[in-house]
Amino acid sequence: MSYVLVFSTSEKLTSHKSSVMREKKLETANSWLKSFWQEIEKFSPQNDACWLNAGVAAEVICKPDLDFLIREAHKSELFIALRAKASEENVDVNIVKTEARRKKLLIADMDSTIITSESLDDLAKTAGFGDSVAAITKRSIAGEIDFSEALIDRVKLLAGQPAELLDTLLDQVVITAGAVNLVKTMRAHGAKCYLVSGGFDFLLDHISNICGFDGYHGNHMIVDDNVIKGEISPPILDRGAKAKYLRHYCKSLGIDSVDTASIGDGANDLEMLAHSDMGVAYHGQKLLRDTIALQLNYSDLNGLLYLQGYSDKEFFRA
Repeated sequence: MSYVLVFSTSEKLTSHKSSVMREKKLETANSWLKSFWQEIEKFSPQNDACWLNAGVAAEVICKPDLDFLIREAHKSELFIALRAKASEENVDVNIVKTEARRKKLLIADMDSTIITSESLDDLAKTAGFGDSVAAITKRSIAGEIDFSEALIDRVKLLAGQPAELLDTLLDQVVITAGAVNLVKTMRAHGAKCYLVSGGFDFLLDHISNICGFDGYHGNHMIVDDNVIKGEISPPILDRGAKAKYLRHYCKSLGIDSVDTASIGDGANDLEMLAHSDMGVAYHGQKLLRDTIALQLNYSDLNGLLYLQGYSDKEFFRA
């Protein structure tokens, strides 16, 4: 079986289209690939690098040894060496199968993935006690404490706060670079995309509409008489729910897990990522980086499109 080494980073250069800038971009591209070509050769490359986005993303078809296990790539000494060399240039390197590369289903986390921050932390910060909530969040996403208990404890701290805080968050939330491209490009090519999060439906609805998701699943924060009650409507969408929805949509759409992609950053995403054929740790916590082979640590969300073989010319443009 053939595999593809995929290299990507976040675009640093201006998008100016002058010939001078295009030459500089290509020069940069060739520079960071050549710097670790010696490590690439150990994977038996079958071609020169093919640029998916000059200076930003490239791929090389390869045929590693027969005993190479793609889901164990992050434990392979050869791959660890290649990833370490690429990291010196702030470049991600991943290896994926050539077969069934473009996925038919995407399940995405929201906090610190589709948006740049933890929404509950942002709410608490606006209310004036962000440090207390952020400390619990940090332990939760690292997998040190139970997700559901941590969520309940954090929401309790918001009891009595005005509901206007929720509107303030909607105005301040920042969408991660590449999120809209990711969702709308996959959907334009026939995939279904769902936002599944332990976050709250008022924000999930907002983000889902901006990015173009087919739908979303999350929790509901109880508000009464324009006051946050500090309670969550049961049942709570917990860490196991994301994998559950992955299986649900596979069944309802009639597809196999080989046709799925998922992406997230925290411990509560681990089961989902492990059950998806293209489960990606996005700027992930240490637990994910130690467990999940596919990682985007320097790329924005366009990186998941490059993993599927999309070139920038194929991206959906509004």
